[in-house]
Amino acid sequence: MNMGNNSKGGSASVWHEKLSLGFHVVKGRWFTIFATSLVMSVNGSTYMFGLYSNDIKSSLGYDQTTLNLVSFFKDLGGNLGIISGLINEFTPPWIVLVIGAIMNFTGYFMIWLAVTGHTAKPHVWQMCLYIWIGADSQAFSSTGSLITTVKNFPESRGIVLGLFKGYIGLSGAIITQIYHAMYGNNTRSVILLIAWLPAVVSFIFLPTFRIMKVVRDKNEAKIFFKLLYISLGLAGFLMVMIIFQKRIAFSRLEYGGATVCVLILLFAPLILVIKEELNQWTSKKQLPNKPSNQLQVFTEKPSPTYELAAPVSQQELLPELTTVEARNSPDKSFSSIIKAFKSPERGEDFTILQAICSMDMLLLFVATCCGMGGTLTAIDNLGQIGKSSGYPTSSITTFVSLVSIWNYLGRVSAGFSSEILLKNYKFPRPLMLTLVLLLTCVGHLLIAFAVPNSLYISSVIIGFCFGAQNPLVFAIISEIFGLKYYSTLFQIGALASPVGAYVLNVKMAGHLYDSEAIKQLAAKQLARQVGKELTCSGEVCYRFTFIVIAAVTLFGSFVSYILVIRTRQFYKGDVYKKFKESCI
Repeated sequence: MNMGNNSKGGSASVWHEKLSLGFHVVKGRWFTIFATSLVMSVNGSTYMFGLYSNDIKSSLGYDQTTLNLVSFFKDLGGNLGIISGLINEFTPPWIVLVIGAIMNFTGYFMIWLAVTGHTAKPHVWQMCLYIWIGADSQAFSSTGSLITTVKNFPESRGIVLGLFKGYIGLSGAIITQIYHAMYGNNTRSVILLIAWLPAVVSFIFLPTFRIMKVVRDKNEAKIFFKLLYISLGLAGFLMVMIIFQKRIAFSRLEYGGATVCVLILLFAPLILVIKEELNQWTSKKQLPNKPSNQLQVFTEKPSPTYELAAPVSQQELLPELTTVEARNSPDKSFSSIIKAFKSPERGEDFTILQAICSMDMLLLFVATCCGMGGTLTAIDNLGQIGKSSGYPTSSITTFVSLVSIWNYLGRVSAGFSSEILLKNYKFPRPLMLTLVLLLTCVGHLLIAFAVPNSLYISSVIIGFCFGAQNPLVFAIISEIFGLKYYSTLFQIGALASPVGAYVLNVKMAGHLYDSEAIKQLAAKQLARQVGKELTCSGEVCYRFTFIVIAAVTLFGSFVSYILVIRTRQFYKGDVYKKFKESCI
């Protein structure tokens, strides 16, 4: 009897230990890495507009100008993260994720209902609202998952941002494989897929994302590099699949096999996560009363008294100028206002007002408007460019996948290489941005002159350059203007993309496309019917548009080079000197 009880007790103890281990893995810091990779890998729906834009245009009878207006609100929603950031300041991450999931499903599901005729034809402003809601959900998902992960791994924040921003860039190719496996070539179903898939993934991992106690792990960098290798393997596999799928007509079953391989590579990081959490579990059990040699709990030391009593700058006291002393001293008030606009040394913490009024910010904003605006215009019009140039529908999905993969490679390579070049050779990041903008001009000119099969090459160049600009621009902002108000300055920098896209895409590309289409209709002596799709055929549809965009991007590179000249002394010094001194 006792032996039986001991056996039952031992079995219960084993099951209890296994259950505890399972909870330890799921609740661990490293599991958030796996969860973030999955959330980000389905979070790039804004880059897939070219795949279903023709369906919106044909089913709703839009001209190109109207379609580009819809795509502008998509870009605007994808780059407005201020609201999600403010909510995240006062609520736990899971609330932000829930809001994002609901917005994602609502926005894209309403678009799918409109495109498939399940609802009455919406007004243009309604379609703009739907796609803005759906696209803005991306900011909520990124804030709830990516920002939380950065806070849990503060000493690897650069690697975390580069790696998972890369997954966002890769998501277009991932979702394209899943879409072909589930729906064949029914492009309208893509809208339904991007409505429910990101929402489901976010809901599954809701309990995972929370701010945890920071732990210093000696193997942290090695593990992240292993994760990088897995993501590169995923990108390489998708690239091979795109090449084969272009040459060979894949069936849904074959797409299903490719999707299974993609899912295996997506879940491969889980092996590293479980292994690392198991090592930590074992270390804690072996040394319950001693800190592990591998792990150290990181706690901030209390600030010395003299730091707490440090004088406050006049810029920070600017809102208090209504005091009696300020009112009685107009000269001092005027002097304080002047100092509020006067920029500190580069690398110091600028106030928001100082950064906005800085010539460096103006130059960077203009260069980003030219560069990002041009690449977004190309990405958003890929479907129409391919259709007007006579490419088959299968090739258009190839273009979207190529942009997605090279967007990922651009983000990862620019982030890692610019950091290495800066630290080892004092190579300034603004100069790398200038070179990227020059390379972007080549992609635009390939579209303009429509060399046979050049759209494949231009998709690679534009995808890479669009991805590379992201980490470069936001890293430059953090280096020149400091980190104190970085979250707000980050969003100001992000606004350059939709501003540039609105001017180049809505105001220029759409109007020029429609003008050429009307000329072709007039030449054929056909009257335009109200509500009928206005289409343009031939390379001439986008030729002048992308010649202008190439010239604008070239101007952006010139503006960026002015920033290189202005900041050359700053980048010759130690950019991170301030942070090194604070650690002494």
